[in-house]
Amino acid sequence: MGDAEGYGLPPGFEPAAPRMTSNQSLLAGIGLTVVAGATFAGMDALGKHLTTLVPVLQVIWGRYFVQTVLMTGYLATTTGTGFLRTAHPVLQILRGIMLLASTGLMYTALTHVPLADATAVLFFTPIVVTLLSVLVLRETIGLHRIGAIVAGFAGMLLILRPGFGAIHPALGLALAASVTNAIYLMLTRHLAGREDAASTQFNTTAAGALILTLLVVPVWQTPAPSTLALMLAIGVVGTIGHFTLVRAFASAPASLLSPFLYSQVLTAAVLSLAVFGDPLRGTTILGTLVLVASGVTIWWRENRRRLAA
Repeated sequence: MGDAEGYGLPPGFEPAAPRMTSNQSLLAGIGLTVVAGATFAGMDALGKHLTTLVPVLQVIWGRYFVQTVLMTGYLATTTGTGFLRTAHPVLQILRGIMLLASTGLMYTALTHVPLADATAVLFFTPIVVTLLSVLVLRETIGLHRIGAIVAGFAGMLLILRPGFGAIHPALGLALAASVTNAIYLMLTRHLAGREDAASTQFNTTAAGALILTLLVVPVWQTPAPSTLALMLAIGVVGTIGHFTLVRAFASAPASLLSPFLYSQVLTAAVLSLAVFGDPLRGTTILGTLVLVASGVTIWWRENRRRLAA
């Protein structure tokens, strides 16, 4: 998972591109965002497969360790060693722990429920971010965004299917992952402009890699060569997704590109059906459409407000 996990990144959570964005740059940004979303979905599909071969903790360790090694090498080459220093160590560690919690909850959920269902639930994140903005930051929202939040809850209920069938407890894990991911994004927004970007990139996975290295020892299972290759691949794919997303946000403002991250939901649905043979229920499809529509509505209203300001 990348620097914002690719999950419904709200506007303003990443550095915006230059104010004047040409149509060519915008199209490039949109294309890269769609590719990033598809890459993250592919990474999660690979993670779901790996959980059938080795413990979940070991899968997540491979994901974090490989990205941290690659990110360290990249930053050391391009920026020197300045990324190792941080002005806000407690917030950086807390941010990393929130992302680690979100990853752990999501991958544990994937061992029990279809990829499409878990991904759709995780995209409840923009709704949670809006709620936290009201409850924690005391921001005010209008009737349109309140309606979008209510619609998001309705979409979530359709995906969880209360009244239509038994709710798998693992979907609750995916819902908890959306909450921890929202807190991660809130901390990312808080650190933006206050912390060096290279330091924030490094600390996205560094703390988690260290924690996982200590935790994985008791459950470690020596993987077969093919499994080890997949563990390396999941980290490489996640890193590619991260850099693709960063490159997209360098081409156009995040406030214009955020809705296109929902391509991850579509790709996850296709992979869930084609690779794992999971059924796509009508309530899941309808709930996902409602959830995506509510997220896009929040983005649209936020973007209009920012432009007016």
